[in-house]
This record gives sequence, structure tokens and C-alpha cells, in this order.
Amino acid sequence: MRVHVKLFAILREVAGTGDETLELPDGATVALVRERLTVIHPPLARHLPRVAYAVNRTYAPLETRLHDDDEVALIPPVSGG
Repeated sequence: MRVHVKLFAILREVAGTGDETLELPDGATVALVRERLTVIHPPLARHLPRVAYAVNRTYAPLETRLHDDDEVALIPPVSGG
């Protein structure tokens, strides 16, 4: 199956892109997306423990199962005032 990954803020800067398309096996989870991204973009690994994940614009835990054509967004913590 194919999923579309969106990277925001510092994650986009570190990866050098805001969009990735990943081919994953059926039954894949958000955790596998996280794992694959660390292989494709190793510098992301240090940021991922603090990231929130959303599947199709709804926050989702790492064990969330994905389906073909899902969108997975990685949202880093935001600070400011």
C-alpha cells in the first residue's frame, strides 16, 4: 500500500522536504512510518520521540493501522507566545 507523509516545521527543514510517499506492507502502522523515515532521513531520528502523529487529520497513536492512500502527518511540538 502507499501512504502520503507530511512533515512540518523543523521536520521539513531537517528532511529537506515536506512530503514523502512510502510503500508499506498491508497492515502497516504509524510506527512503521516512523521507522522508515529514520532510514530515509537519519537526522529526523532525534526529533521523532517528541512528535505527534495524525492519520487523515486525526491524532493517532503509533499502533494505528494504516490503509492505502492514508495521509500521515508528523507534527513537532510548537512553542511561542
